[in-house]
Amino acid sequence: MESILTSIKKLLGIQEDYTHFDDEIVIHINSAFMSAGMIGLGPPSGFTIKDKTTKWEEFVGDRKDLEAIRTYIWHKVRVAFDPPQTGPLVEAINNQINELEWRLNIQVESKEA
Repeated sequence: MESILTSIKKLLGIQEDYTHFDDEIVIHINSAFMSAGMIGLGPPSGFTIKDKTTKWEEFVGDRKDLEAIRTYIWHKVRVAFDPPQTGPLVEAINNQINELEWRLNIQVESKEA
């Protein structure tokens, strides 16, 4: 089982044992989970993490069809925490976020039908 905080830090290029930015990253992760909840992902009452003990499986369970949530959360955190300095790259990431939101929403809706 993989830690949400640890995996997002790894994708951001931050070593697991470097904890200086953990509080800020947790805030951005929780904001991204709020956005995910608004498109139908996760528990109806919402989902948050506090530290590195929260695992991805607690959010997605055993659903292999929602693995893209990891990329979605990473992109949302990246744009908030460490945005690229070039406009075209920011636009490309935002386009990926929009596509992932659409695809994840479709995936959730198709399972509910």
